[in-house]
Amino acid sequence: MDVFVTGGSGYVGRNLIEALVARGDRVRALARSVESSSAVSTRGASVVSGDVLDEDAMVEGMRGCDAVVHAAALLGGPRDESLYFRTNVAGTDAVLRAAERAGVPRLVHVSTEAVLADGRPLRNVDETHPYPKRHIRPYGITKAMAEQHVVAADSERLATVVVRPRFVWGRDDSTLLPRLVAAARTRQMAWFDGGRYRTSTTHVANTAAGIVAAMERGRGGEIYFVTDGEPVVFREFITAMLATQGVAAPSRSVPRLVARGVAGTLAGWAALTRAASEPLVTPAALALVAQEMTVSDAKARREIGYAPVISIIDGLAELRARHHAAEAAAG
Repeated sequence: MDVFVTGGSGYVGRNLIEALVARGDRVRALARSVESSSAVSTRGASVVSGDVLDEDAMVEGMRGCDAVVHAAALLGGPRDESLYFRTNVAGTDAVLRAAERAGVPRLVHVSTEAVLADGRPLRNVDETHPYPKRHIRPYGITKAMAEQHVVAADSERLATVVVRPRFVWGRDDSTLLPRLVAAARTRQMAWFDGGRYRTSTTHVANTAAGIVAAMERGRGGEIYFVTDGEPVVFREFITAMLATQGVAAPSRSVPRLVARGVAGTLAGWAALTRAASEPLVTPAALALVAQEMTVSDAKARREIGYAPVISIIDGLAELRARHHAAEAAAG
């Protein structure tokens, strides 16, 4: 297949490109910088210069493609909410218009369980779970809007499918794992309410496998959760991840209500001082990691034949092996 990918230099995008190339697909990836171009080209994709608001560039890049995978999104960092709406909502709308103009028959949108989060736990929810009346901001609300636009755009000419992985982790992680390691080493890390609640996870290879399954067999206008399988205990999983990097997990725990108060105070201070970036701990982040967040991928397994390609045990072993290899190479 010929596949056009947005967000190809991101964590999910990089691994998706590798998975597509490995199965013989020809990949074109949108890139807006020299660094992004290098990241996608070294993984076997042809570079299409532009960003998700450059509709004309995307139309040219998409022509002749069998599918589009829209993985570009702003996850966190800037405090300015307008940037999230610009990238996650307006950017998604531009990708949809470009796909329609280019005559691409299928589009897969990479979403998140955050579209259902309102600050309360999610317990074994599936795709029938309704959107909350009040989303977490700014990430959750903009991803929810984008997802709804994608579903609404489904037509006979363009079949649109949504994939929702939860807690993406694994090899090549340049964001989550390094932050956890840094926090644990500097003793800035603590468990929320002991961390004994459950969470669903999705290894990045399983995320890519879910996207491919949706690209090939997903029904237009449908949404599919993908995960590693049975949920895990949050504290046990994070402890195991840290151990692969030779780092001991903390024993310290703080009440979730206290953490919420601190996050709220930091958010208020950031607003008062007009900080350019979000604080390290935010109310939105707590909503996704400080309580049970479990989802069911039964629909994806049943309807599109999704199945994990790597187990949690093997994913952890891979992390450990890569860490040891990096240490050996560094001398």
